[in-house]
Amino acid sequence: MLLTIDIGNTSTTIGLFSENKLLETWAVSTDCRRSEDEIGILLINLLSLHNYVNHVSDVSMCSVVVPLTERFKNAIKKYLKITPFVVSNKTANLLVYKVDKPDEVGPDRIVNAFEGYFKYKKNCIIVDFGTATSFDIVSSSGEFLGGIICAGMKIQAESLNKFTSKLPLIKIESSKSIIGKNSIDAILCGIVRGHAKMVEGLIDECKKETGEDTMVIATGGYADIVSQYMTRSFDLINPYFTLEGLHTIWAASLTAQNR
Repeated sequence: MLLTIDIGNTSTTIGLFSENKLLETWAVSTDCRRSEDEIGILLINLLSLHNYVNHVSDVSMCSVVVPLTERFKNAIKKYLKITPFVVSNKTANLLVYKVDKPDEVGPDRIVNAFEGYFKYKKNCIIVDFGTATSFDIVSSSGEFLGGIICAGMKIQAESLNKFTSKLPLIKIESSKSIIGKNSIDAILCGIVRGHAKMVEGLIDECKKETGEDTMVIATGGYADIVSQYMTRSFDLINPYFTLEGLHTIWAASLTAQNR
């Protein structure tokens, strides 16, 4: 079995694969205070829920939280007795990086681009609704062309609450109408519907710049909410796209090593 771990700024998503099938997923908060032992015990406890501990043979992970990357690696070695495959632009070298500084590309973005290219072999725009909303563009020939990074909807909501004296902190959910009749609805209109129009506009601009037939893929927890307010929705919405990409990129690296 393969354990996949996506360490994000707000949450860490964990998936367990048996061959190509995603069996289990877990989401836990990302906490930089966790020690290696706490991380190891957390993983053991999750896997013990269905007696998977002794069946995990490999781990594939990506992390955008630098302080936790080494701790997760060491915890996995100590508690699972496995050296994890860690995604970077160097380990994911089947992509061609057409960017100024490949080392600066987030590992989660690399995973998403790789999954888009490997599965569909066509120009792809992958929109990931996380702490930040990121767009990653990969060509049909496997070139990572770059992307866009925007403040995510949760950050927007927290900023409005923090930097104003009266606006409440809201939960991101569907917007009832374009004209809000109270503060909460008005904020939802601005954040959710505004985000949808921003995403739609940026997708259109990316398509014009690449000049290719493009598949648009969305992942992340807010994709379903945002898609309701887009004139043309995504071609695919897959909340587990990054976890599946961690499986794909790990399998591809094994194939490359065995050639």
